[in-house]
Amino acid sequence: MKVLVTGAFGFVGRAVVSRLAAAGHEVRALSSSRTDAGGLPVAEVHRADVRDAAALAPAVAGVDAVCHLAALTRGRESVVHPRAHHEVNLGGTVALLDALRGRPGGSGARPLVVFGSTAAVYGAPARQPIDESAEPAPGSPYGESKLAAERVLADRAAAGEVLAVVLRCFNAAGAGDVDEARILPRALAVAAGRHPSLELNGDGGVVRDFVHVDDVAEAYLRALGAREVAAAHGGCRVYNVGATPASMREVVAAVERLTGRPVPVVRRPALPESPRLVSDCGRIGRELGWRAERSALDRLVADAWEAVRAGA
Repeated sequence: MKVLVTGAFGFVGRAVVSRLAAAGHEVRALSSSRTDAGGLPVAEVHRADVRDAAALAPAVAGVDAVCHLAALTRGRESVVHPRAHHEVNLGGTVALLDALRGRPGGSGARPLVVFGSTAAVYGAPARQPIDESAEPAPGSPYGESKLAAERVLADRAAAGEVLAVVLRCFNAAGAGDVDEARILPRALAVAAGRHPSLELNGDGGVVRDFVHVDDVAEAYLRALGAREVAAAHGGCRVYNVGATPASMREVVAAVERLTGRPVPVVRRPALPESPRLVSDCGRIGRELGWRAERSALDRLVADAWEAVRAGA
């Protein structure tokens, strides 16, 4: 298929582009930046603001599917800048769907949109692990913006404009993640000597669900083959993508063990956050045949550390 990947130069976007190209798809990349580095196996690179439907027209012309990853993704930052997150995450999705509505070319079939959503739409449900039947209750503007985008996408799918697969990803990790707002890149930066210590809230016992970025990319590939599944569920189907529950303490311990270097920890007051957020990924396994192959905690840390040492 001809597939457009928005946010193609981001951490997950790069992995998705590489996986789709390896599977034989003709991949286009969309970026709003003029300075993104190359090196992706793409047929074309389009530069446009994802919020501008008219500017997106050349990028969507003739495509069969879109993997929509372009987004602002920091939950805590969204509390400070909620408007920006809604403009990009919701507004960008609406603009993309508007551009697809009038796209020339293509196979004649409804375009398939694989939407990169987030576990943040769930908030902090009491029932764990979390499956797709959990009632969304986002606790941040980031989660709210993603849920709003999901709902617009589902409405457009129900109206017959597109087919849609929503991937609610938990915590993507592994080689290439340089966002030190996240626990693993920050801990590895401390191990590499770039920072003197790692700040942890509370006792480090908070548990989150981690999934290797290569396993996330495989979920996108599987989703591209889910047209019939989406059509059978009103045009839109939602899947969780997660793999390995681990506490912050366990992540730090794995970094120290696998790097052979200390990670000094500075304790900060505990935050009012859920003590445990863990995914149930049974649906994507049953319906799309996906399973996590590289998401064991030690593999996540080892792959990320190898990239750090290589200067990636």
